[in-house]
Amino acid sequence: MSDIPSQSPGLSHVGADGRAVMVDVGGKAVSRRTARARAEVRLVPAAAALFDGTDLQSKKGPVFHTATLAGIMAAKRTHELIPLCHPLPLDDCRVDIRLEDEGRVIIETLASAEARTGVEMEALTAASVAALTVYDMVKAVGLGTVIGPVTVVEKTGGKSDYRSEQA
Repeated sequence: MSDIPSQSPGLSHVGADGRAVMVDVGGKAVSRRTARARAEVRLVPAAAALFDGTDLQSKKGPVFHTATLAGIMAAKRTHELIPLCHPLPLDDCRVDIRLEDEGRVIIETLASAEARTGVEMEALTAASVAALTVYDMVKAVGLGTVIGPVTVVEKTGGKSDYRSEQA
C-alpha cells in the first residue's frame, strides 16, 4: 500500500511524512523481554505521618496495597493508554512500594513478557499509575505531594540491554 508512510530514520513512531505510525514488529524474533522502572513520590509531612510501619493508612484504605494493584492493572492495559503501544501478554508484573527517609515513597516495578517488542512502557505505566494512586489517596491531608522522577532503570531483551546509573 503506497499510502502507508514508511518510518523516518530518527524517531521510531514517526513516519517519513511526519505522521504517527505504529512500529512493525512482525519481523522481530520473539524473545524474553524485561524492564524495570522507578517512580518517586515526595509526601507532605502530614501524609508521611500516616505510615504505620508497613503502609500508609488513609481514609480511602491502605495506600501502598491499593497503589500496587493499580500499577499492575495499568501495566496490563498500557496499550489502551499509550496510542502506539502494542498489546502484550505480560508474563509477570510486580510493583514494590516502600517509604524511605524524609517522606519519600519509592515505587519499583518489573514487567516481563515473551514478545517481539519491549516492555518498558508497561513498567513505566505501572510505576506512574502507582504513583498517581499514592497521590490520590493522600491528597486529602495536603496537596503539596510531588511525583517524580519516573524512569526506566533497566531493560533486557531485543536489540540491546540497558541499565541506568540509578540501578
